[in-house]
Amino acid sequence: MDYLRDVLRTSQGVPLPLILVLVLSTVVGIYLLFYLALFIVAPIPRPPLRSEKTYRTVEPGEYSGDARPLPCWQDKYNAQKDAARRIGDSKETNLQVEEPEIFMSLVVPAFNEEERLGIMLTEAVEYLQHAYGNEAPKTQANGNRAKRKDATQAISNGDAASNNGHLPGWEILVVSDGSTDKTIDTALQFARDLRGKSASCIRVISLKENRGKGGAVTHGMRHVRGQYAIFADADGASKFEDLGKLVRASKKIEDAEGRGVAVGSRAHLVGSEAVVKRSFLRNLLMHSFHLLLRLLTPPATAAIRDTQCGFKLFSRPSLPYIIPYMHSEGWIFDVEMLMLAESAGIPVAEVPIGWQEVNGSKLNVFWDSLGMAWGLAVLRAAWGLGVYRRS
Repeated sequence: MDYLRDVLRTSQGVPLPLILVLVLSTVVGIYLLFYLALFIVAPIPRPPLRSEKTYRTVEPGEYSGDARPLPCWQDKYNAQKDAARRIGDSKETNLQVEEPEIFMSLVVPAFNEEERLGIMLTEAVEYLQHAYGNEAPKTQANGNRAKRKDATQAISNGDAASNNGHLPGWEILVVSDGSTDKTIDTALQFARDLRGKSASCIRVISLKENRGKGGAVTHGMRHVRGQYAIFADADGASKFEDLGKLVRASKKIEDAEGRGVAVGSRAHLVGSEAVVKRSFLRNLLMHSFHLLLRLLTPPATAAIRDTQCGFKLFSRPSLPYIIPYMHSEGWIFDVEMLMLAESAGIPVAEVPIGWQEVNGSKLNVFWDSLGMAWGLAVLRAAWGLGVYRRS
């Protein structure tokens, strides 16, 4: 107590301006230290390697699937932006992403997915060919594999989305995220089994090192040729025929520039048997993460009930406002995509989809949940304090 009295007595003799300067200096110092620490821990994605900007496919009569250069709309868009800056025009609205070549692009991030990939691709190709293709597959690829019983029924009932006479065609970009198993061979063999023109619609990209799901999705999205681009998990948990719902939802909300995002949602399944049967720890962590999202994300993103569903659709004009500015390569990348869409004023629709639990998930519920919470905090702080920026 005597020590505190001495400190108080001494402080009374210090001029008020000096106290204010000391307090301000302390606050500024703490801010700078925090900013420096954030600058160090905030992830900065590495540039893609030359080999990662190639793909392999199988043309009719071909077996090897040699590497070919990947078309990249982002490289061309960045070249436009650099040219505009040189003449003093920095308005992004004056730039145009190159025209689509096909209607639908599907990006499939895959890390050691040789067991589950064929099932997902079978369902996806069947839907895409009926909805957007102009040539029926001559054979059913991997026909001995299991597939959802309701996929064909949904298409025959007219539930598949139509491109309404516009640009036809589709592609699937399988992005092998540093896989050490036979994921690449599985995808190429799937293409060979398709035969005909549909075989060349499967493009296989190989990342030399594992980047994480977000890194694989972002890499694939840079190279899509579609009027719409969707990414879907390789496990096939999302019902692929619900893609039609996302296309229709996006078309309804697209702005004057044609920008729109539609996200698949499992929020309506929270009380279902699949979720109820999960462990108490998993459900606790899920609800805790949702609470954290509401606290740390901006209003429109916080209002989305299911940010983590691996089934999200982007119209082509929306891509330049999101993909070039992605930093997160882990599980939290979905949130960054939605935050970037919100900051750019892009309309977002949340669409209920069918979903089922699939064995073989690589998600460690406890540790990856902690990692997602940490990643979300770093992400929000980095964008909020200017470590990340659009310029």
